[in-house]
Amino acid sequence: MDTNDNSKTKSKVVIIGTGMVGMSYAYSLFNQGTVKELVLIDIDKERAEGEAMDLNHGLSYAPRKMKIYAGGYSDCTDADIVVITAGVSQKEGETRIDLLNRNAAIMKIVVGQIMKNDFGGILLVASNPVDILTYVAWKTSGLPSSRVIGSGTSLDTARLRFEIAKKVNISVKNIHAYIMGEHGDSEFVCWSQAYVGAKPLVDMIESLEGIDFKDLEEIHDSVKNAAYEIIKRKKATYYGIGMTLVSITSSILNDENRILPISVYNDGIYDIEKDVYIGLPAVLNAEGVNHVLKLKLNDKEQEQLKHSANLLKEVLNQMEY
Repeated sequence: MDTNDNSKTKSKVVIIGTGMVGMSYAYSLFNQGTVKELVLIDIDKERAEGEAMDLNHGLSYAPRKMKIYAGGYSDCTDADIVVITAGVSQKEGETRIDLLNRNAAIMKIVVGQIMKNDFGGILLVASNPVDILTYVAWKTSGLPSSRVIGSGTSLDTARLRFEIAKKVNISVKNIHAYIMGEHGDSEFVCWSQAYVGAKPLVDMIESLEGIDFKDLEEIHDSVKNAAYEIIKRKKATYYGIGMTLVSITSSILNDENRILPISVYNDGIYDIEKDVYIGLPAVLNAEGVNHVLKLKLNDKEQEQLKHSANLLKEVLNQMEY
């Protein structure tokens, strides 16, 4: 990826998959003026064209001039970031592994097409199960692991911070806490490193009336089950992940060195299974992952992270990719 000033000024993003997640992300990029050039790719070319037309009709009210169009894989060549949201849902009677294999096959085809066009930027995967499919994308691409990332537990972390903020009545922007591990049932909250401003959350709870440690368990449960609850009410989740992906995108395009809990390759930073992608706090900039932040986990949290990594590795061992 060319990291000179002209490249960063251009800021080109390609989205592959124009379903609700892809277009919530596109709409968030559009409204925040995050990029100058936005390309939409979908197997349904007419849908991609229609989505581009619809966005273009709002340009007179947008915060900046943007070039938005439906394109093809050749548009990946000079893109700064390619974001993959494509995937298929589970069929009736289909096992989880069968579904994973189908989505892994799609991921291999998509990434293969991207790399055929000499892509040299950063791959961002949002398709679920994100940790598994990010690993498949990395293996297929041949890119350094620092330039292949997944959305990981960044949305879960946003949900966590919202729930903590609501409980302690402090702005969500002053809540510093992370969900780590698999983006799924084995994820956990790193409570030992959770802060409100500069104060440890556990200390703050001790000084607040009407809040106790049982509330922390309830917060974790509500975060872990948030997607299920939203899906029960409206069939899918997409606004939160759309905003989350913009945050990741901005961190890269603006070379922010921002810490975000994303799906990254564990190369021995934590004492867990190495050959997996898993949700860990990482420093993101124009080159991708600058480094993974090593938090001082307590014994319980270390075991939770190890358990989560082992589950992901077991799934990878059962798959065909």
